[in-house]
Amino acid sequence: MEPKEFYSSRIVQLTTQKKKLQQRKSVFAVLRLGSIIVVITIFYFLWSINKFYAIAAAIITAVIFIQLIYRDLANRAAINHLQQVLTINEFELLALNGKYDHFENGHIYTPQDHFYANDMDVFGKASLYQFINRTTSEPAAQKLADWLLSPADVDNIIFRQDATKELTNKNQWRQNLQAIGKESSIKKSTVAQIRNWLTQPTLFIQFKPWQWLRIILPGIILTITALYIFDVIPEKIWYLFLFIYAVIAFQINKIVAPLHNQLSSMVNDLKILSKSIASIEAQPFESILLSGLKNDLQKEKSKASLKIKKLQKILDRLDLRYNMVISIPINILLMWNLQQVLDLEKWKEENDTDVNKWFDTLATFEVLNSFATLHFNNLEWCFPIILQKHFQINAVELGHPLIHRSKRVNNYIDVKTAGEIMLVTGSNMAGKSTYLRSIGINSILTMAGAAVCAKHFEISPIQLLSSMRIADNLAESTSTFYAELKKLKTVIEKINTGEKVFILLDEILRGTNSLDRHTGSEALIRQLIKQKAAAILATHDVDLAALETEFPNNILNFHFDAQVNGEELYFDYKLKTGVCTNLNASLLMKKIGLEL
Repeated sequence: MEPKEFYSSRIVQLTTQKKKLQQRKSVFAVLRLGSIIVVITIFYFLWSINKFYAIAAAIITAVIFIQLIYRDLANRAAINHLQQVLTINEFELLALNGKYDHFENGHIYTPQDHFYANDMDVFGKASLYQFINRTTSEPAAQKLADWLLSPADVDNIIFRQDATKELTNKNQWRQNLQAIGKESSIKKSTVAQIRNWLTQPTLFIQFKPWQWLRIILPGIILTITALYIFDVIPEKIWYLFLFIYAVIAFQINKIVAPLHNQLSSMVNDLKILSKSIASIEAQPFESILLSGLKNDLQKEKSKASLKIKKLQKILDRLDLRYNMVISIPINILLMWNLQQVLDLEKWKEENDTDVNKWFDTLATFEVLNSFATLHFNNLEWCFPIILQKHFQINAVELGHPLIHRSKRVNNYIDVKTAGEIMLVTGSNMAGKSTYLRSIGINSILTMAGAAVCAKHFEISPIQLLSSMRIADNLAESTSTFYAELKKLKTVIEKINTGEKVFILLDEILRGTNSLDRHTGSEALIRQLIKQKAAAILATHDVDLAALETEFPNNILNFHFDAQVNGEELYFDYKLKTGVCTNLNASLLMKKIGLEL
């Protein structure tokens, strides 16, 4: 099914289901009100006849009322989940039409200095990150940024590709997992809190007597209370024990309170983590990466989701200490805080090595789900072939992923070996920079393990380097020219040390005079050839193309041009072989009123 058809049909289906649940919600409201009326009526009429029957009937009706409450809450949760899934499908329809600004753009992950992030619009409004991102938790959002900023090794790229292909066919499951995460985003602060707690020493469990005191202490006070009720012991003895136990409970609470305050804010996040992990555990997977991640969640036949739920319930029980009416009696009679903190520390000892893996596993699934949605929305895209040879790149019908398919013009590239330097000359606005970004962004997607905007794409594993969008830095008193020199210095250092890099340069040395610019550009090209570098340079300096005569096996000349019809310019944005001879700056200057 085509993406648009799938999302549209899902919206119709989900809207129908939501209406049914909302009707059920109204029924539950009526039944709850009716059950209250029934309790009052039965109790009123039966009390004068038989008090036992009245109490029994009231209890039965109260049980029914409680069941109605639970079912109503479950129905409300289902409505909320359906609404989340419905919104997901509505957003995807917008994304298919090129409107994806409702997704987080990752601007907070923009690095200060990076090899390509700024040049390739990786973060920010209308960025690659925003185009791909379907994550809901903060750890997953960070992981997506990390994957786009750092190339993976070949094995991981292939594992991620296989996982993405499998998840592409699990649309409903992906949307359900995303909807669970949208209920309450898991925060990085939660991960940090739980990691901090795991490194702290235990407070009670290392003192072995607490294991039997947790049973003996409540046993004594409950026995004393029972003896007092049956008039076996005097009231003063009971009050004395109550006072002693109140002191003990108060001292324990002083120790437990900071720990509970530290962890209590995690409950909602743990609930979402548990539900998300349970969804993963229930789903069969075949790819190596996905099945391996799932198996890690089910060590020794004990599911991670149940372990997380257990921790959540312990923290829920500790929350009773905030209710003074309930907290005082249960801590005096049952040593409630002691029971929970011992359970908490036992849980910690049993699971401290696995907690980080659970958060990381969910984050990995969320990023792979984002890649799968990207692929499903663009089924014509391909998965790249990773070549062992350095360097080679070949692409057919290569396009810029961030340009909508209705406006996108696809091109090609074919560089067969390292040391072949591709020079792209051309007119202003003819498409040189867009072409370089098409190559760069698809290279980033490849190294992250995602599908790419091409009919066929193969490339050697590389670290991308670019110099395209240079700005001065007033804070560092750095001019545009010096900022570019710093970037070029990085390029030169890496090629001189033989690192496997792929270099994209657009109009280098633009901050100096034309003579120095030509001299510097030519020197750089010669050095790239000498070091057998992999590079593409876009330039207005057509004189650089003459280097093909001196280096016929190294310089590959291509160009973009404009067609002139009278006083009008027309661009086809198609890459052509050879050097550009049709420049358009003069015509553009005339159109703004300059008399040339």
